Amino acid sequence: MPKIKIEGNHQLSGTIDVGGAKNSAVALIPAAILCDETVTISNVPNITDVDDLERILIHLNAKINRGENKVEISSENIINKEINEDLSKKLRASYYFMGALLGKFGKVEMYFPGGCAIGARPINLHLKGFELLGATITEEENHFTIEAEQLKGNNIYLDFPSVGATINIMLAAVKAKGKTIIENAAKEPEIVNVATFLNNMGAKIKGAGTSTIKITGVKYLHSCFHEVIPDRIEAGTYLIIASLIGKDLTISNIIPNHLEALIAKLNECGVEMEQGIDYIRVLEPKEYKATSIKTLVYPGFPTDLQQIMATFLTQCKGRSVIEETIYENRFLNLFELNKMGADTKVLANNQKAIIKGKTKLIGTEVNSTDLRGGASLLVAALIAEGTTTIDNIGYILRGYDKIVEKLSSVGAKIEII
Repeated sequence: MPKIKIEGNHQLSGTIDVGGAKNSAVALIPAAILCDETVTISNVPNITDVDDLERILIHLNAKINRGENKVEISSENIINKEINEDLSKKLRASYYFMGALLGKFGKVEMYFPGGCAIGARPINLHLKGFELLGATITEEENHFTIEAEQLKGNNIYLDFPSVGATINIMLAAVKAKGKTIIENAAKEPEIVNVATFLNNMGAKIKGAGTSTIKITGVKYLHSCFHEVIPDRIEAGTYLIIASLIGKDLTISNIIPNHLEALIAKLNECGVEMEQGIDYIRVLEPKEYKATSIKTLVYPGFPTDLQQIMATFLTQCKGRSVIEETIYENRFLNLFELNKMGADTKVLANNQKAIIKGKTKLIGTEVNSTDLRGGASLLVAALIAEGTTTIDNIGYILRGYDKIVEKLSSVGAKIEII
């Protein structure tokens, strides 16, 4: 199995361009099958999650042409057939085919989705939404059959502002009869990006980015061109790297407003940065102080940056506290960080961690536990003394486009072996 090898403690200078958002692209691609013509999506990241979605599209007889960061999808000859377990378990985002196929055909058969082991991540809110739109759900072990003679708009209140449920219900509702209102909807930028895509095809969606989304069903969706927004988690990862080991390192092609929670915490710790319309520049690392972080739904501190921020906090003087409120199993990376010399402790409830700093990190062999946990180890390896080898790197490659090339271009000693 391939590994990533990193020789640490090399200062990084230059510019890193951030690619398209993984969490947006993995919803836009399934959403494309709702179109009755052909769509083109640009700024698509070159990641393995997109490869796995392409396999599902091919399985459904959709036409897909991939170019350099661009995807053209035609679903005119699509066949609505079961998405088998081998395809669905590759990634969590396979569940967006539930909403898309249900919205297009009134029926979907597929297995429970896969993804990183960061918690239970049930899909009960998705299913509740489908039922309120008039669908009947049959579940046998990991297999779901969801069908409706006619989807009809309804008022849907989400018990939790889930990104996945908000998008999935939106996909099912765009061709439903009448009006659907989603209350307590998630507000993430990726939701706005998906809603804009659907509207560009002729859907009638208002309120995306707020807690109330209103959807009026339409019968036909036409072709369009759409662009994936910059990846705020990739941007945040590189911003943390710049804060730790950058020497005049600029992170460009970003939307700084999407990073406000992270920027506020880095500033609180003592990071000095220059912020432009589409870039952030860090001149050099400083002495940083500890802080406390609590993950929340957007616009709060993102759970997807929590594990990477943990590595940053190992270099902050004092006692930092992280409280994870979204997922129940997102501290596995800390055990690997401790192998490198970090001083971290997960409390009994598994929802809070204590990090004491500043600690010297030493390169060693570590194992990537999940996507963002793997990224946290990669950041640790960049600042560690000596060489680090990271195993199980498939997780990292699921979510970071050309990460080895991008870091190498600014001076990192990193390679896949």
